[in-house]
Amino acid sequence: MGMVHTVGLVLHPERDSEAAVDTIVGWAERRGGTVLGLPEEIGRIHCSAVPVEAAALAGRADLLVSLGGDGTMLRSMRLAAGAATPVLGVNLGRLGFLAEIDVDGLADALTSIDEHRYEVEPRMAVCMRLPGGQVVSAFNDIALVRMPGDGLAAVEVAVQGRSFVRYAGDAVIVATSTGSTAYSYSAGGPIVSPAVEGFLVVPAAAHSTFNRAVVLSADEDVELALLPTSGTLAVEVDGRIAGRLAAGDRLQVTAARGAARVVRLGRTTFYERARRKLRVSGSAEAD
Repeated sequence: MGMVHTVGLVLHPERDSEAAVDTIVGWAERRGGTVLGLPEEIGRIHCSAVPVEAAALAGRADLLVSLGGDGTMLRSMRLAAGAATPVLGVNLGRLGFLAEIDVDGLADALTSIDEHRYEVEPRMAVCMRLPGGQVVSAFNDIALVRMPGDGLAAVEVAVQGRSFVRYAGDAVIVATSTGSTAYSYSAGGPIVSPAVEGFLVVPAAAHSTFNRAVVLSADEDVELALLPTSGTLAVEVDGRIAGRLAAGDRLQVTAARGAARVVRLGRTTFYERARRKLRVSGSAEAD
């Protein structure tokens, strides 16, 4: 008996997803299945699709399908956070790290998942408790970013209750291994296998002699503190502003292991995607 009876869809806000939607709706109809969608997106899916609120989508679906790019995939993973529902990424446009297939492979992929011929890649989320008690979480990164015209991001990193390093720069990025190929990478951080469960703390445009990234265990207690010299900072959670910080604010950083489950069909690897997306080739001196 197949495992997929209900498919939840998450759509890119702008890209044309009609061909992918038609494939999924047709596949589900042939098996007597149901397609679910978010209320604000249901008009772009099909008249037979059932609207479901964001908080309930992952719980009601056997499979979430993300139609878009890495941004849509991150949103889908956040919707599925804490649930057992696997998330399949379908690429609509540029090659991404998280999407597994293109539209032309979608029908075969759905059948493979239905027949249990796939693997799940657990992805860790990074969580941060902001002043006031609000907790935000991200699958790529949480960045503390200087406001234009204000002072630098001056941040102290403490591990296990003891001060370790102080950074001053345009931003301080706390990234997961998933996010090591995003903002962290552009700031000079390393490429990290998604199998590694830990934090990267990376300064962007550091105004100090020490400008290296730090890799910390997901088991360690990590606290960030804005130093008295820091300007007002924006908190960006997977690229979206979630709040503002001021000098003296303290932030607790924790890990949520296996917060999302990404579908892998074995057709490509993380390292192959990294080589293509980031054009990793190595030194010419090694040839």
